[in-house]
Amino acid sequence: MSIDLNDPDSFTHDAVRQMIAAARDGAHNQLRVGRDGRAWISSDAVGGVDIGGLLFRLETWAAGSGCVGPVAASDAVWVTQIFNALRDNWANPTTDYVDVY
Repeated sequence: MSIDLNDPDSFTHDAVRQMIAAARDGAHNQLRVGRDGRAWISSDAVGGVDIGGLLFRLETWAAGSGCVGPVAASDAVWVTQIFNALRDNWANPTTDYVDVY
């Protein structure tokens, strides 16, 4: 699942919640944002791997850390933190790596 940060109808708290819920907590994950404004959670490429074309990325969430999946998506504070990190850094991040903790 991805979110188009250019589209206010797509970029909502509920869409962020759904994206978090859809990710699998049993793998390392990283929220990534492409230069085109598409945000997604990757479990294939995390950390500093395959970062060409990214505008910014969040820290890698370790497998089993509880940062993704249905339980994480039910945490309104966490969902808001991720929403705010996306909102505050799209489209002019101060760095290509954003830490939300």
